[in-house]
Amino acid sequence: MNKSAEFDAWSAGQSYDLYMGRWSRQMADKFLDWLAPPRDAAWLDAGCGTGALTAAILANCAPRSILSVDPSEGFLAHARSAIRDGRVRFETASALNLPAEDASVDVAASALVLNFVPDMQAALAEMRRVLKPGGLLAFYVWDYPGGGMGFIDAFWKAAAAIDENAGALDEGKRFPFCTHDGLAGICHAAGLVSPVVEPLEIDTVFPDFEAFWLPFTLGAGPAPGYCTSLTPERRAALKAQLAATLGTDGPIRLVARAWAVKARWPE
Repeated sequence: MNKSAEFDAWSAGQSYDLYMGRWSRQMADKFLDWLAPPRDAAWLDAGCGTGALTAAILANCAPRSILSVDPSEGFLAHARSAIRDGRVRFETASALNLPAEDASVDVAASALVLNFVPDMQAALAEMRRVLKPGGLLAFYVWDYPGGGMGFIDAFWKAAAAIDENAGALDEGKRFPFCTHDGLAGICHAAGLVSPVVEPLEIDTVFPDFEAFWLPFTLGAGPAPGYCTSLTPERRAALKAQLAATLGTDGPIRLVARAWAVKARWPE
């Protein structure tokens, strides 16, 4: 495992939900409003995680069926316990090897995960494989390079202030292609025709500093994984650095921005 991926601990469903899942659910609703997909469609949710996008599709899009896949058994267990709908089938699988027939889905989608896949172009090609002619391929990723994930950006800046090695773990440096031009280039290289790439934003609001800090202590995700790897003394120093930057009085409100992509596969 390379050093930058060492702390990508995504398996703990409940811890992930507190760290990122609640914001993923808000962004999923916004993404589907923007996407305006067809109703009564067969869907694929590639990298479903704890089920934020799957649940939003069920609530907003009247799907005929959803195949939701993820390599993490911990995430899938969490999703299965939260989503009990006969239209959904959860399968353990990678986005690089989808358990679906060629040309079998109307909408192939992925939420906040493709940047973590080792070969993003190959994942898009695999999503394209299972898409019917005229189908819709769509995904979104956080705008890490543009500081679009405000609370994560604040964390890594504070970490870099106390640890000169922390900067290499920052998702902004690890995923420099999560920009408008970077994603458009990847889509064109993967054979997608006329992809649309646009920003979507939500607010992340924490009632106080302790509510902001707690998810970083739970270990699920790159920043929490790094945080829990620190000695108690270094963790206290990191917390103090964040408190000095963000303040400890009243709520903390930061923007979360994602780049959303959609493209129609030709008939």
